[in-house]
Amino acid sequence: MSKIREEGVIDPFSVLIDLENGTMPEPSNRITRKASDMRGYYADGKALEELITSGNDPLHYEVLERPVPQARGHLMYCISRLMPGRVGEELFMTKGHYHSVKETAEIYLCLGGEGYMAMKTAGGAWAVERMERGRMVYVPPTWAHRSINTGREILSSFCVYPGEAGHNYGDIEKEGFPKRIFMKGGRIVME
Repeated sequence: MSKIREEGVIDPFSVLIDLENGTMPEPSNRITRKASDMRGYYADGKALEELITSGNDPLHYEVLERPVPQARGHLMYCISRLMPGRVGEELFMTKGHYHSVKETAEIYLCLGGEGYMAMKTAGGAWAVERMERGRMVYVPPTWAHRSINTGREILSSFCVYPGEAGHNYGDIEKEGFPKRIFMKGGRIVME
């Protein structure tokens, strides 16, 4: 992180983003989620446990960051990298989250791979948007969101959101999402 001069004031900086490979070669933070971190998120808990034990607890997804102050006026950005795979018939997904500051939005620019951004509100609204290289998904304020990888490659996205947004994973852990995305008979199915 850049030197903080005073409350919320930092020096300008730059970071390399590898657009071809969907990575950030020198992140300050690397947040990883293995299959064991996804307990309670998939419909087939037994299939998840089999994946954890037989697959050496494989990497599910990672987030690469160069943090900025978590304060109003700043823009946080990251690279999200979701591995391809399945838990039973359900496709690999991120945990999903609301923002702690509900009035904050987020954008995801897909750098590679293919999948969906599933979104929901606490009031029961549901939406899904296709993710593919070059396609940007706008997640409005108050919408929870999660990525789902439907392809054979890493689903990689460049994400930007307000510095003060924060992440609320707890409500998703309790509520889940109203629909799931599966691969059944070679077809993608939402149910």
